[in-house]
Amino acid sequence: MAHELSLSSTERTSAAAAAEVLSVVICAYTPARWLWLREAVESVLAGSRTPVELIIVIDHCDELLALVGQHFHSDDRVQVIPNRDVRGLSGARNTGVRAAGGEVVAFLDDDAAAEPGWADKLMSHYRDGTVVGVGGYARPVWPDARPAWLPTEFDWVVGCSYTGQPTRLAQVRNPIGCNMSLRRSLVDKVGGFRSEVGRVGATPVGCEETELFIRVRAHEASNQVLFDPDIRVKHHVSEDRTTLRYFVRRCYHEGLSKAVVTELAGAADGLSSERSYVSRVLPMAVVRELMSMTWDGLTRAAVICLGLAATTIGFVRAKFRRRLFRRAT
Repeated sequence: MAHELSLSSTERTSAAAAAEVLSVVICAYTPARWLWLREAVESVLAGSRTPVELIIVIDHCDELLALVGQHFHSDDRVQVIPNRDVRGLSGARNTGVRAAGGEVVAFLDDDAAAEPGWADKLMSHYRDGTVVGVGGYARPVWPDARPAWLPTEFDWVVGCSYTGQPTRLAQVRNPIGCNMSLRRSLVDKVGGFRSEVGRVGATPVGCEETELFIRVRAHEASNQVLFDPDIRVKHHVSEDRTTLRYFVRRCYHEGLSKAVVTELAGAADGLSSERSYVSRVLPMAVVRELMSMTWDGLTRAAVICLGLAATTIGFVRAKFRRRLFRRAT
C-alpha cells in the first residue's frame, strides 16, 4: 500500500510539473530560413517567465539537421530531432508532440518570432480546464513594403492574421498555424495531425490545424478554443510570397485543402468560418475598396474577387475529382 501511495504521489508531482512547462515545437525544412529560425528560437527562450522546453523538428533535410544540431548542441533547453513521421508539416508536428514533455504544446513557425510575454499569456488561459486550445495574432513583416494590391482580408495567404478575425478575446474554430497551442493529452486522444492535409515543402497547401481543432472541439462539448489578439508573433513574409502569382496559387490550394477537410470533418464544421467570411467580410471589403475611388482600391477589389474565384475553383475541382475517385473504386 505504501508503494502504491508513493507511486501515486510521484505521478501527481510529474503531472503538476508537466502542466507548468510549455513545450514549443518549431518545424523547419530548409536552410534558407536559418536566420529566421535562430530568431524564432531566441524569441521563445528569452521572452517569458514560463519554463519552456523547445523542440526543433527538421523535416527530412540532413543538411539543416546537422546545422541546427551543431548550433544548439550545448543548450539543454533545446532538443533537435528529425521528423520521424511522413514528410510534411503534419508529420513534423506529430513528431514534435510525441517528444514534448509539457502538458501544453505550442507551435511557432520557423519564420516567426514571439513577442515578449508570449508564453506567459498562452499559459494563463489554461488555468481554465475547459480551454483546450489557444492561439494569437500574427503580424506580417514584409521584405520591403506591403504590396499595394493585397487586401488585408487575404493576409491569411501569407500565414498572418487578417481582417475578419475577432479583435478581442473570443472562441474560434481554430487558431492560425504559426501561433497556436493545445493540450498534449487531447492531441494524443484525437490522433494528432492528419497527413492528408498540411504543407509539404514549399507546396502552398494547409488546413491541417483546422481539421485537428475540429476534432479537438468535438471530443467534448465543453471544450473551448480561444483567440487572444494580445498573444502576438511577427511573421516574416519571403519575397516570393509577395507576388500575384503566389497569391493565386495559395488561394487555389486553399480550396483544395478545404475540400479535403470537408470530406474528413463534414461541411458544417469544415466551412463554418468560411461562410461568414465569404458572405459578410469579403462583400464589405469589396464595397469599401470600390468606394475609395482610387486605383489601388479598385485593384484590391479585383484581387478579392480573384482570390475568391481561385479558392472556389480549387474547392470544386477537388470535390469533383474525389467524387470520380469514389465512383471508380
